[in-house]
Amino acid sequence: MAADSMEIDDSLYSRQRYVLGDSAMHQMAQSSVFLSGMGGLGIEMGRLNAVTLHDTKQCETWDLGSNFFIRQEDVLSQRRRVEAVCPRVAELNPYVHVDMSSSALADNTDLSFLGKYQCVILTEARLSLQKRVNEFCHSQRPPIRFIGCDAYGICVRVFCDFGEEFEVSDPTGEEPKEIFIQSITQDNPGVVTCMDNQPHGLQTGQSVVFREVNGMVEVNGTTQPVSVLSPYSFAIGDTSQLQPYAHGGFFVMVKTPKTYRFETMERQLCDPQVLTPDFSKPEAPLQIHAAMLALDTFQEQHSRLPNTGTARGTLPPLAAAVGGLASQEVLKAITGKFAPLQQWFYLDAIEVVKPLQSVSAEEFFPRGDRYDGLRACIGESMCVELHKLRVFMVGCGAIGCEMLKNFALLGVGLAKSSGEICITDPDLIEKSNLNRQFLFRPHHIQKPKSTTAAEATHDINPDLQVDAHLNKVCPATENRLVRCLSNQRPLLDSGTMGTKGHTEIIVPNLTESYNSHRDPPEEEIPFCTLKSFPSVIEHTIQWARDKFENLFVHKPSMYNSFWQTHSSADVVLQRMQAGESLEGAFQVIKLLSKRPSQWEHCITIARLKFEKYFKRKALQLLHSFPLDTRLKDGSLFWQSPKRPPAPFDFDLNDSLHFTFIVSTARLFAGIYNISYSEKDLSEEAVTRVLSDVKIPEYRPSEKCIETNEAAKKPDSMKMPLSSEEEREAITQLEQAIATDSVTAERLQVSPLQFEKDDDSNGHVDFVTSASALRARMYAIEPADRLKTKRIAGKIIPAIATATAAVAGLVALELIKVVGGYEFESFKNCFFNLAIPVVVLTEPAPVKQSLIRDNIYFSIWDCWTIFGHEDFTLSDFMNAVREKYGIEPTMVVHGVKMLYVPVMPGHSKRLKLTMQKLIKPSVDRRYVDLTVSFAPEADGDDDLPGPPVRYFFSRNGETP
Repeated sequence: MAADSMEIDDSLYSRQRYVLGDSAMHQMAQSSVFLSGMGGLGIEMGRLNAVTLHDTKQCETWDLGSNFFIRQEDVLSQRRRVEAVCPRVAELNPYVHVDMSSSALADNTDLSFLGKYQCVILTEARLSLQKRVNEFCHSQRPPIRFIGCDAYGICVRVFCDFGEEFEVSDPTGEEPKEIFIQSITQDNPGVVTCMDNQPHGLQTGQSVVFREVNGMVEVNGTTQPVSVLSPYSFAIGDTSQLQPYAHGGFFVMVKTPKTYRFETMERQLCDPQVLTPDFSKPEAPLQIHAAMLALDTFQEQHSRLPNTGTARGTLPPLAAAVGGLASQEVLKAITGKFAPLQQWFYLDAIEVVKPLQSVSAEEFFPRGDRYDGLRACIGESMCVELHKLRVFMVGCGAIGCEMLKNFALLGVGLAKSSGEICITDPDLIEKSNLNRQFLFRPHHIQKPKSTTAAEATHDINPDLQVDAHLNKVCPATENRLVRCLSNQRPLLDSGTMGTKGHTEIIVPNLTESYNSHRDPPEEEIPFCTLKSFPSVIEHTIQWARDKFENLFVHKPSMYNSFWQTHSSADVVLQRMQAGESLEGAFQVIKLLSKRPSQWEHCITIARLKFEKYFKRKALQLLHSFPLDTRLKDGSLFWQSPKRPPAPFDFDLNDSLHFTFIVSTARLFAGIYNISYSEKDLSEEAVTRVLSDVKIPEYRPSEKCIETNEAAKKPDSMKMPLSSEEEREAITQLEQAIATDSVTAERLQVSPLQFEKDDDSNGHVDFVTSASALRARMYAIEPADRLKTKRIAGKIIPAIATATAAVAGLVALELIKVVGGYEFESFKNCFFNLAIPVVVLTEPAPVKQSLIRDNIYFSIWDCWTIFGHEDFTLSDFMNAVREKYGIEPTMVVHGVKMLYVPVMPGHSKRLKLTMQKLIKPSVDRRYVDLTVSFAPEADGDDDLPGPPVRYFFSRNGETP
């Protein structure tokens, strides 16, 4: 994004654009930032907009363990750190101007050179210098936004001062939703109730604007402050003198700017305003504040850090986590988007070092290698365990890249220690990935993510053993890390959406399992709503996306599949003439008979589709349900949320109409392999074709229109055909054969695949224009192309600040997993960098279920029984009783009941062998059986237990 042109490269920035918005992106392009200190924390923040990187130190071996942009050759050639990292930071983003400075920045430096920057960030700076620079920035008019960051081993701090008055345009970044109204009372104050108990999500003091209210029309277009009464209702001003509410309408929250006030660091040192991330230790931020001030004083007096303790060390994941948060504060400082941090944030990894207090001091001494900083925090033995680690990671996207960076700095999976990082990702690198998947560069586009990420990780730490694969595991498992080669593996899960992020740690026998809780299913839009009764823009976008899928993916795929199954049209005709019903034949023959052969035909089809979608559909609905239609209870059929459609005529002078025709025609040309030129797309050429298109006269149908929201979309392939439709299909196929229209070429088409990130293919053009036209027909506020692309493409807004933070937090938990730490050491996290809020909590402990008599089991337990070829069901029952002390009463394998005492003949099965009952495949080593146990008292239900894994042979090998 170039500041001079102010054009946003959507193919590169689309995911970040959805987080920040265009206004903030433009402000970023015009801002410049001064960043001092190229240590681990500084380089994490170096991935910003126009930036001056400042540092005065030379590259040392130590830096290789904290700065992912410094290489061994930089250390050997004694390059300055800023000279080493500057070109690599610049390479991250071709639109960003990056320069460097190695001038002294000290207590006597003239600070006037900072006047040209909008934001100044200091890392690795003495407290006295931070206070001096902060005072200078605070005193400027307008003030220069100041951020100070420090990392001392296992503790990190961030300080923000954005001036005495800092206005934020959008404190939360949440997109306002349209909420439909159930009622508004005629009272003082008036009470608004949401339809269908939909939560409004408002807070007292916020404001809403009303639209499309019937009856109490005076409120339409007015902005009203609200007082929340319940999650589904709120009070507004005096409505007692207004007309009574009739029906319909909705409200939308109005975003209002908010002003934040900041004090200087000098004033904040004695009475700090802190953000508390972990409420299990609410005293920690102020304790760390005092401890770090003591370190600052020690440094001022001795010009060094203490020789003992972790303060001299570096913990790369902690720097990554806080670097992500601090980088978001920089973006807030220069854009005024999202609520800023007020004013201190402290994060510690004390849980990492608590179990290491009994370890000898020698463990933490430097050894002259890249891991000295890490060793000072966690000791040599833990470093060795990390080196030996074998990790499996699914997904090399944004979080995956950040995780690999952390692995490289931590020395996870070293070849010489028999460690390994195994990664898999089937995807290729797209341009849109480059903005936040920082291991990739423009020359990597269309190369595999996994192998490219492996090479880039190896560049950071050449000692790593990275094994890359292109296998697809499951979209839902991306960024889940699985450790060990045993049957039960710790799993580290993470994810982001915009500025929000979460981490979850799963440790066998300590925490609940990943399957202990599931995300609620995604709400589906009812079929009848999509087809006939849209009420919000999301409905019209999904409708347009479904049209794309049906016209250009599903039908062409079905067409190809049919002719691959039935290669001869003559045979198909004979079978249909004999009365045989062939699935899909009617739809396929209809496509064959109407198949276009030239560009003009594609334009004609597009024009007929326009007529069908945006005029005839509306006419048919109004024929079936006139505007005065009433339901059985006397209420109007067409009332909120139902909107009556308004048909409109085709107008080539309307750019939306033209876009729909051209994009639709292009897509039909694509599936039918019809060529066209740029000239064919001109308004003149399209007008000439359209002038010859004959539009058939409209006749309303008496068919039933679905209004039941519970009804599912019918499968057109499986719907029975009428005799008239069968005759029509036979006639069309006869004509096609007679006119030599059935050739091998015409029996094959090219289905499309929706590709949202290629602006030249017309896919998003079709969905945007179709959705906007349908929205116009139903008087729904349309969405622009960017929003349509996000919803239709199911794009998850993403920003590098959140992915860096989430990966750092996950890597911290990985260290604890490697150390075999106790339950109390582990932390899950949820954060929203926009607000900002960071919440660290203990994972949910594993639930122990009592069977009886002090016999417990958890979700992690799996009992095992080893049998042999002649092992009977009775032997199995006895083995369970003898090994686990409880009597089995029922044995089930999958859906097959092996032994249920009340079932006739089951007692005879006790003598049968397990081999005969289960009938395993030749290579099957074991089966998992569901076993119930006898209750303590007669009449009680049987007791559940853990799964029992039965091995067919004593050594667990294939019998």
